[in-house]
Amino acid sequence: MDVSLDKIADPALAEMGKNLKEAMKMLEDSQRRTEEENGKKLSGDIPGPLQGSGQDMVSILQLVQNLMHGDEDEEPQSARIQNIGEQGHIALLGHSLGAYISTLDKERLRKLTTRILSDTTLWLCRIFRYENGCAYFHEDEREGLAKICRLAIHSRYEDFVVDGFNVLYNKKPVIYLSAAARPGLGQYLCNQLGLPFPCLSRVPCNTMFGSQHQMDVALLEKLIKDDIERGKLPLLLVANAGTAAVGHTDKIGRLKELCEQYGIWLHVEGVNLATLALGYVSSSVLAATKCDSMTLTPGPWLGLPAVPAVTLYKHDDPALTLVAGLTSNKPADKLRALPLWLSLQYLGLDGIVERIKHACQLSQRLQESLKKVNHIKILVEDELSSPVVVFRFFQELPGSDPVLKTVPAPNMAPSTVGREGHSCDALNRWLGEQLKQLVPVSGLTVMDLEAEGVCVRFSPLTTAAVLGTRGEDVDQLVACIESRLPVLTCTLQLREEFKQEVTRTAGLLHVDDPNWPGIGVVRYEHATDDKNSLKLDPEGGKIHAGLLKKLNELESDLTFKMGPEYKSMKSCIYIGMASDDIDIPELVETIAVTAREIEENSRLLENMTEVVRKGIQEAQVQLQKANEERLLEEGVLRQIPVVGSVLNWFSPVQPSQKGRTFNLTAGSLESTEHTYVYKVQDTGVTPPQTPSGTRTKLRFPGQKPFKKSLRGSDALSETSSVSHIEDLEKMEHLSSGQEQEALEANSPEQHPGAPAPQEAEQTGTFQNRAQGPEDDRPQVEEPENLR
Repeated sequence: MDVSLDKIADPALAEMGKNLKEAMKMLEDSQRRTEEENGKKLSGDIPGPLQGSGQDMVSILQLVQNLMHGDEDEEPQSARIQNIGEQGHIALLGHSLGAYISTLDKERLRKLTTRILSDTTLWLCRIFRYENGCAYFHEDEREGLAKICRLAIHSRYEDFVVDGFNVLYNKKPVIYLSAAARPGLGQYLCNQLGLPFPCLSRVPCNTMFGSQHQMDVALLEKLIKDDIERGKLPLLLVANAGTAAVGHTDKIGRLKELCEQYGIWLHVEGVNLATLALGYVSSSVLAATKCDSMTLTPGPWLGLPAVPAVTLYKHDDPALTLVAGLTSNKPADKLRALPLWLSLQYLGLDGIVERIKHACQLSQRLQESLKKVNHIKILVEDELSSPVVVFRFFQELPGSDPVLKTVPAPNMAPSTVGREGHSCDALNRWLGEQLKQLVPVSGLTVMDLEAEGVCVRFSPLTTAAVLGTRGEDVDQLVACIESRLPVLTCTLQLREEFKQEVTRTAGLLHVDDPNWPGIGVVRYEHATDDKNSLKLDPEGGKIHAGLLKKLNELESDLTFKMGPEYKSMKSCIYIGMASDDIDIPELVETIAVTAREIEENSRLLENMTEVVRKGIQEAQVQLQKANEERLLEEGVLRQIPVVGSVLNWFSPVQPSQKGRTFNLTAGSLESTEHTYVYKVQDTGVTPPQTPSGTRTKLRFPGQKPFKKSLRGSDALSETSSVSHIEDLEKMEHLSSGQEQEALEANSPEQHPGAPAPQEAEQTGTFQNRAQGPEDDRPQVEEPENLR
């Protein structure tokens, strides 16, 4: 490129191209480098005074680079800037050339802008098969349609220039939009044209036959007839060659016949118009070449930054197009086509067709691959030539038709079908976010459709050229989908079981959250919980916070989260996705037992202060009473200092060792007499047992919590499975025997350390036999040995 720049006769153009190349190289190199000092990057965002001496180009570009990437994540921006490519530099050069060309004298400027505008218009009309058309270049994609509406108003209302809106008041215009049109398009048109919202007529889509995202032609004709009878004027119809959501194309041929019959202007827009540049075009899209106007967006289709959108139209009156704003005598308006003029020459016809063809091949490749994947439904199966692929995960209901995949079982309640739909929406949203992170160059979009629910859209025509999507990326995307399907199916199957188990468990409440993609949401209802209120509960929040900490310490494969995001609501525990077969009863039981234990511990801590205070007061009263009793027992004479010493010397008093112990568990005062007699402290009150589950599950070494037993696993071999089953049964037998012995030993009818009555004689006989003549230990110590 340096050699070609040296051959340019105009030194200003050569210098401009060189500076642009150096600036882009500097920005790209600085973007690839990692910022070492974050403080410097943040300080560039703080506004400051203008320096008097000025700055050089390198410092200014460094400042621009910091402002571009200072507050944003690095990876998405780096992906877009690195894929600008040489054609992107050409498009950026067009903006610099536009500023330079505007300094020429008027005659040269007029000739140059006319040549640029006529060349670009001719090329676009030939590429997209729109013969004898004119072009209007605009920055906003909707601006061209607003200008077309002005042209239609001037064409149908001859006195509009003189009488203005009085003409519109007598015969109100009507603009027809499809229900599948871009959101906000009708409001934008009314704001730009100064029309009231009743001038918009939204045409519903098909409900019985055909695609549910195509305009209902029969209903449109009925609406037109009704408007004519009411004295309104049908003005313009906006059709879609690829809807904004799923990429479906309206029946443009039939709509064109209807518009010609009633004198309505037909405007077409959509991503499928890009396929007009290919050799094979579907008949529905090819009919768009006969419309009155169409809007093209070659920037995203070809991966060109800062390239304007184009509206091609056909009209014979130059005066009306000038009044509507579609043409202009200002050279600056004509120079809008300069970046596109440069980019089209750089790519050439073959390059343009190749990029569009590559995007269509990517969509067809994904569509063919997804047809082989179970539990994935494609919403554009009837349109083989559509460059947009919309798919979603679904779980086939029992008894449904495997061909239709949408008809529920006859014996299934509507509420169950509704819950399944909400669950699939949350899972599809999770799937879309996962795929966007794993394959960022795919350019996927997660959207919520009215009829189908949450879906994932792949539209390579608008993203592939910018992100550099290849066929290998599509294969990686399919592999990622297949790897996530077991998690989705397992989670969806465990949802109902989790809900039923939580409903049967006392103290737990199942919370229906359609936006959560995990197994489910559960809330623990403590003793003082107000079940009729959903306001924030501080005590419940502490219990759920401790429960979340305990569950995360188990190191299971499940993820636990505390919610909801709205702090004014009660706290809940959100359980994440399940990648394997989970033992739901054990999971629910663990949550209930752990929450109950945390609640009891919290109660003990809260009541500890009051219990200790009352115990101290009671101890003081008892100690004072004991002192009074000792005073009465010893007499008054022993309290006199000299007399008491002499009396104690002649007749000493036998002191009794009495004391008091405070039992924190029972919250009561007890005597220490038995402590000194038996030299063993016995509280006399059995402390409450730690809450535990009703079922104890033994695990093999390395087995994580909440995993089902390997007894029913098919992955084990015959010998290994038999050995594992035998070991498991032995462990269960031993544990049950130990639990039985522990229950017998801790029976409340006898002392915890004493043997059973039936075993006392056997134990004594065995000890007498074992005790020989050399054993001269006293018999007093035998109870200690037994204990």
